[in-house]
Parts: sequence; C-alpha cells; structure tokens
Amino acid sequence: MDFFSSMDISSSALTAERTRMNLISSNLANANSTRTAEGGPYKRKDAVFSTAQPQTGSFGAALERAAQKGGQGVQVVQIIEDQNPPRLQYDPSHPDADAQGYVAFPNVNVVEEMADMIASSRTYEANVTAVQATKSMALKTLEIGK
Repeated sequence: MDFFSSMDISSSALTAERTRMNLISSNLANANSTRTAEGGPYKRKDAVFSTAQPQTGSFGAALERAAQKGGQGVQVVQIIEDQNPPRLQYDPSHPDADAQGYVAFPNVNVVEEMADMIASSRTYEANVTAVQATKSMALKTLEIGK
C-alpha cells in the first residue's frame, strides 16, 4: 500500500463519519419536532456505510487485491429513515394532539444518539491519527535521502 492509498482510505472514512455526525446532529435537533413538511413527526435518519469497492473471495485474494490496488476506503451508500413507530405521549393541550389527547413525538432516543455521536467522534479521531501517522512516515522517508 502506498502513501496516497492510505490517505485516500482515511479521507474517505473522514467524509463518511462527517456525514454520520451531521445526521446525528439533525436527529438531536429534531428530537421534539412533531410536525414536518411531509406531515407527522420527524423520523430518525441513519447512514449506511459500505466499502468503496466491495470484493468477494478468500481473505488471501482480498489481501492481494488490496496490496495491488492500494485499498478501498468507505462510502455512504444510503441514508435511511428509521421505520420504528413514533413515541406517543399524552398531552391534550398540545396543538398536535389527536382526538384521544396523544401527541406523536419522533422516534429519536437522545441517549442512543449521544452514544452514536461518541462512537463517530472516536472513529473520526482514529482516522485523523492515521492521516498524521502516514504524513509522519512520509516525512521520515524523505529525511533518509539527506
């Protein structure tokens, strides 16, 4: 694997994690949004990651392809809406309450979103560290010729 391939892999992961972090932020910001343009409460969104070029075969064959091509990276292939039902809360004074007095709140669990945010942040930090390590190795390699 060469210098640029490792940078490409880490940069694709940084981009994917940034997308994931934006979705988490949107979910947290809309945790109490009972009304959307589509109608009904906000629906939680999540990113689906995949390798940039999915490969099949044995581990050895995949390792050899990675060595020849220099790696694959990660990409966001889809942004999905959570299909779980909304959380119903009894509040007859709320403007969006139904005839029985229940309000449909988004299916966003703030604790789960915060845990996802921590995981995404740590993954982002790990990829920044990988980029810095690659850069450091490249600089040390250039110093050998001095």
